[in-house]
Amino acid sequence: MSVKCSTNIVMLVGKGPSSLYMYNALKEEFEIDTVIIEDQADQMKFLKRRFKRLGFFKVLGQILFQLTIPKLLKLVSKRRRSEIIQQYNLSIEAIPESIVKNVSSVNSECCKNLLIDINPSIIIVNGTRIISKKVLSCVDSTFINTHVGITPKYRGVYGGYWAVANNDLNNFGTTVHLVDPGIDTGDILYQGRISIKRNDNFSTYPLLQIGIGTNLIKKALRDALAGDLTPQSALLKESILWYHPTLWYYLFMRVYRNVK
Repeated sequence: MSVKCSTNIVMLVGKGPSSLYMYNALKEEFEIDTVIIEDQADQMKFLKRRFKRLGFFKVLGQILFQLTIPKLLKLVSKRRRSEIIQQYNLSIEAIPESIVKNVSSVNSECCKNLLIDINPSIIIVNGTRIISKKVLSCVDSTFINTHVGITPKYRGVYGGYWAVANNDLNNFGTTVHLVDPGIDTGDILYQGRISIKRNDNFSTYPLLQIGIGTNLIKKALRDALAGDLTPQSALLKESILWYHPTLWYYLFMRVYRNVK
């Protein structure tokens, strides 16, 4: 029988399977005091900001991609996805309601007040929107995030896919880092690089990255509990923020470069 590491640990997460994978991977070794789950962002507000930043044509392509390709790939990749889930023992078992708190946003006053009341020593972040300075500074806690990409070169979303698209397979992997107000710009704690198989694709890349990420976050938590968190120097100096691919970009890369 394993003995859990007991301290005041809070998870600050978004809705989605990756948060369940992370909680279930950690719960056997670490005592999770509270899981704060934020609602999804208002999609219309999100799209308006994205249109303003990237332009109508590009955002339209991103929307068309999201409505089609990931769903199709998920259907045709059931066997490979099951292999990865089994390999890393990933579970989507529900988080006990007794420890769940729901908030509209990680940046809401409600969330801020919850954190102040709990005053955790460690906050594990997964799948949330960018956390504001006022929330990061409201408690004297260590915020740790798992990012599916090798930072700083693959910040933003789908770091695994963009590494493959750039023929940069040596930098397909996951980063565990401290959280600051930037987008995946916090100090690096651990990075793990992974080799992909021929039958991997956009649907399976994140599963591989989450799988290795659960092992890395455990190392970071052990370090934090021992008072021995030691940031590492980034091997990559180039810093790029990536967004969703457009439908036409994905199809071009699939047809002409076999990037799945």
